[in-house]
Amino acid sequence: MMSEAIGNSLMGRGAAAMLALAAMAALSGCGDSPQDAAAKAISVVGSSTVYPFAKQVAEDFVAANAGVAPPQVASSGTADGIKAFCAGTGATTPDIVNASRRMTRAEFADCAAHGVNEVIEIEIGLDGIVFASATDRGIDIKLTRDNVYRAISQKPFGREQTAKTWADVDPSLPATPIVVYGPPESSGTREALLNLVVQPGCRQNSAMASFEKSDPERFARDCHALRTDSGYSSQGEQDDLIVRRVASNPEAIAIVGYSYLLKNTKSIKPLALDGVLPTPATIADGSYETSRPLYIYVKKANLSVTPGLDTFLAQWAKSWGDNGPLAKIGLVPLPADRQAKAAAAIQNQTALTVAALGAAR
Repeated sequence: MMSEAIGNSLMGRGAAAMLALAAMAALSGCGDSPQDAAAKAISVVGSSTVYPFAKQVAEDFVAANAGVAPPQVASSGTADGIKAFCAGTGATTPDIVNASRRMTRAEFADCAAHGVNEVIEIEIGLDGIVFASATDRGIDIKLTRDNVYRAISQKPFGREQTAKTWADVDPSLPATPIVVYGPPESSGTREALLNLVVQPGCRQNSAMASFEKSDPERFARDCHALRTDSGYSSQGEQDDLIVRRVASNPEAIAIVGYSYLLKNTKSIKPLALDGVLPTPATIADGSYETSRPLYIYVKKANLSVTPGLDTFLAQWAKSWGDNGPLAKIGLVPLPADRQAKAAAAIQNQTALTVAALGAAR
C-alpha cells in the first residue's frame, strides 16, 4: 500500500527513523554519482509532530505525479533530524527536516560548518501541545502552567522534587499519582513544553525569574529540567505509543501534539490548560497558551540533486490552506499573510539568514 511505503510504517516509526538515520550516516562518505542522483527518492527526517502531515503530503504527491518514487519520511525527532539534515549536502543526505520548533542559531551554524550553506525555512502551520487523559475513566484535573511546573520539574523553585500526587502540588487537586507520559529530549515538542509551560510556571516566582539573567545556569537547572522518575516518563519519538499508554491508564496524562488528539478522540480527551481547551480556534488566536508554529527546512543545494523536490514543496503549498487536506488531520492553518510568506519562500527559494533567526538560541 502507498501509505506503507511512505513513512516505513511497517517497521514502526521509531525503528524506521533509526534505520533511516543509520543508513544516511553509512552513506555520508560515499560520492554522489549521476546514478545516485537519478535514483534518489526525496528524503525527509525529523519531528514526530510534523510526521503525519509530511506523510499526507507525500501520499498526495505520489498520487498527483505518476511514476515518482515515494518520498521516504522518517520520524526521528526535531533535534536528531536537524543534526542529520545538517551533516552535509548531496544525494545521500536528507533533503528536508520537519521541525516542531524553529531551528536555533547553533543548529544553523552547524549546518554552515558542514557545507549546508543555504537552507529554506518554510512555516507550514500551527499546533498546540495538548494535555490529555483517557476518554473512559481518565483523570479530570484543572491544569495550570504553575501546577504543571510544580508537578514535573526536576527542582521546582530550586527545591528537591518530592511531589508524588497532584494533591502534593496543590491541595485542591485530586490525590492521584503524578503520571505524565511525554516527549524525549530529542523532541521539539519537549523543548516547546519547557519554553511555553515549564519556564513560565517557574517565572511566576520573582526570585526564579531574576536568575534568567543573573544566573542562567541556575535558571536552566531549576526552570528548564524535567524530573527523571516515574512522575514524567519519556516515551521516545512515538506519540502513538503515548496515546495508547494513557488510554489504558486512567491515572495518566499524555503530552502530545494536537493532531494526535484529533485522530484519537475515542481513546483520549483534552484537558484544559489555564481554563482553555485546545481547539483550532484557540490555537490559532493564541488563547491556548501552548500554541506553536511548525516548520520544514529544505536543503537548497538538493533542489538540483533530488528529482521532484521542487514539485514536492509545491504540494505542501497546495495542502496547508484552511480547507486543505492537512487541516482535516489536525494542522491549524496559518493566517493568510503567513501562508503567503511561506508560499513565497518556496517560489523564490529564499535562503534563511542569521538575522532572520533573530533570538532563536
